Amino acid sequence: MNGFSYSLEARSGLARAGTFHTPHGEVETPSFMPVGTQGAVRAVTPEQVRRTGARIVLANTYHLALRPGEGLVAKLGGLHTFMGWDGPILTDSGGFQVFSLPNKEIRDRGVRFKNELDGSEMELTPERSIEIQNALGADVIMAFDECTPYPADESLARIGVRRTLLWIERCLRAHARPDQALFGIVQGSTYPELRQQCARELVALDLPGYAIGGVSVGEGHELMCQITECTAPMLPEDRPRYLMGVGLPEDLLAAVGYGMDLFDCVIPTRFARSASVFTARGRIRLTHRRYRRDAYPIDPSCDCDTCTAGFSRAYLHHLFQANEVLSAVLATVHNLRFYQRLMVRSREAVLAGGFAEFRREFLEEYGRGR
Repeated sequence: MNGFSYSLEARSGLARAGTFHTPHGEVETPSFMPVGTQGAVRAVTPEQVRRTGARIVLANTYHLALRPGEGLVAKLGGLHTFMGWDGPILTDSGGFQVFSLPNKEIRDRGVRFKNELDGSEMELTPERSIEIQNALGADVIMAFDECTPYPADESLARIGVRRTLLWIERCLRAHARPDQALFGIVQGSTYPELRQQCARELVALDLPGYAIGGVSVGEGHELMCQITECTAPMLPEDRPRYLMGVGLPEDLLAAVGYGMDLFDCVIPTRFARSASVFTARGRIRLTHRRYRRDAYPIDPSCDCDTCTAGFSRAYLHHLFQANEVLSAVLATVHNLRFYQRLMVRSREAVLAGGFAEFRREFLEEYGRGR
């Protein structure tokens, strides 16, 4: 693929540090991608996202196809211009959103469902997903896969793997832009042999990157760890590895420890809007009355624009109580920076050969606030 490569720089156990090269810049890994579902990371500007340290963001194929439509985005210069983001962008396939809808009809051809905006009948196929993503113009695009629900019996999970492998072949045939890297997605629910089968067949296609999907649909931390641990070793060492939809800080550190490189999740932004913020000593909720007169920043050890500007917990408490929009902005800036710092510190620990010790010390401190 034009302009894409991954260079592995260091290991610490199974944890990896590397650099993912894209046409819109380099991404040092491990890396967390803020989620901009509608072409925007909620409550913050692209410049504020950059200042948190993020180098790559995620946007959603399904939602952008519904509104404003991929044709308009393409006409206005593509997703980078439309969003005002000049760094790398990843778009998901729309599969997770479609499979989350009620009353959908899943067939080998694709998925039929009702447009959630106007109720009209729609169909999303591998070809249509790639067509939309080609028009949007993100650096990394995802194959259309069947996201198996949890829990699922083995027969249902096996059908999901079969369709995922069938659909990746159709995605490859439909993909028309060499300046976009098409990643495959490993499915198989909680069945190790299905995960490994799916991974083997995807790896045989020599794709520019690989993702593990279906680990953020309700399994919980322990199952997520089991799935990732059995699947990650199946993926090529010279390609980026993406764990989709994960997660909490403890999830990210576990996954880095199994050798995953890229992550995304709505947790830091969604939690921020409900006054839940991350600190070195765990998560706190700023609407609690204990913070009404608290003069400290959210986290005294944090270097984000919210904490270093002198905004106190008491002020954030007041903003949330008053339902001021600024509350979401300041909390989101902090949470995104917390996640970026976690990834930077993880990378530094890998480069120094001490990731396991870093993870243990971080989680020990993080748990003290509970």
